[in-house]
Amino acid sequence: MVEAGRHGRRAIAPITQPDTTPPSGGHGRRIVIVGGGFGGLACARALAGADARVTLVDRRNHHLFQPLLYQVSTAALSPADIAAPIRRVLARARNVDVVLADVVGVDTAARVVKLAHGADLPFDQLVLATGSAYNYFAHPEWAAHAPAPKSIADARTIRARLLRAFEEAEHCADPVRRAALMTIVVVGGGPTGVEMAGTTAELARYTLRGDFRHIRVILVEAGPRLLNAFPEHLGDYAAQRLRKMGVEVRVGGAVERIEDGYVVVSGERIDAANVVWGAGIRAAEGAGWVGGTDDRGGRIAVDANLAVTGQRDIYALGDVALFRQDGAPLPALAQVAQQQGHHLGRALRKAGPPPPYRYRTRGDTAVIGRHAAVYVYGRFTLTGRMAWLLWSIVHVYLLIGFERRTSVMTQWIWRYFTFERGARLID
Repeated sequence: MVEAGRHGRRAIAPITQPDTTPPSGGHGRRIVIVGGGFGGLACARALAGADARVTLVDRRNHHLFQPLLYQVSTAALSPADIAAPIRRVLARARNVDVVLADVVGVDTAARVVKLAHGADLPFDQLVLATGSAYNYFAHPEWAAHAPAPKSIADARTIRARLLRAFEEAEHCADPVRRAALMTIVVVGGGPTGVEMAGTTAELARYTLRGDFRHIRVILVEAGPRLLNAFPEHLGDYAAQRLRKMGVEVRVGGAVERIEDGYVVVSGERIDAANVVWGAGIRAAEGAGWVGGTDDRGGRIAVDANLAVTGQRDIYALGDVALFRQDGAPLPALAQVAQQQGHHLGRALRKAGPPPPYRYRTRGDTAVIGRHAAVYVYGRFTLTGRMAWLLWSIVHVYLLIGFERRTSVMTQWIWRYFTFERGARLID
């Protein structure tokens, strides 16, 4: 079933039967991309205008800028500021179609991608860019009590729980219950946890200071220090800045239990109405479709040109791919996925095998709070105001579309001078 799209391009509606018609418009190859995140979208954009019929499949109709999702969770930004409809992003790519569907498997022998509603998408070349999900370390039941900011729905849930707890605390006569309502525990001392704790502390310290009082923010990290992937002095700087902002930083304490209303850390019960998870990620589905994996994180082993080991014309990139460079796996970063997607898309425009890929870092950064961030590029490190400005510039630049860049930059400038947040609505 086909409907007319903007700019005269074809848009595939949900398919009810296998598409066995020959490619239209003279396009000989059929390339299917699963996932509309940084990697999948970069690959599709690089294939725009290629002599191939490209289909991008995603269960959501929008591309999400996940590095700023925690700001939606803490009422700093609205969902529309960091999400862009995939169809609009690819509107000028006449050879690229978009399918809104769940992928449930891949038949590598028949060369088809299986969709949840029963249809098949045939392919000549397949790109898996399914991304990642948060890892609850064999405790999936914790997800109900400690949501992680991975989707717009997750962020809206966290924001609503935070604000609803604060509202309830204002009218609660029980001091114990009121203290629990005003306590937020953030689990995980990596960039996500540090950024979440920092922006929540700013929310309490500046924005809500006149509305709600005695907000307590606790950051829990099982390891010996924060930001373990960064140089040690940057982790120490992050801990120092967070404590100065009023965050209780607890390192070396593992979470043992999470229930509705409390969390147990190294035998100590902490009553908290809100627990936010940011402790680790694992690869999303994908490995089981192409033969499985022995990687603990569920990633698919790929070779130097991003091809899935043991498969023909099947590639994986981004968080779902286990790509080793100089003997070490590449980190799960947006810039890694984006670079790989661009590299693979440009390579697939040609008929031959893709050339070897090599990651070129632009540096790693994490924001802590107002005027406080860390940045590392090789042996060069930066902290404080300059790192914070660099973090801001990089994130605005990576947003898709002039409209979103302008909107986010304007809101950050407004918040900088007024300490206000414009998304304090409870759904």
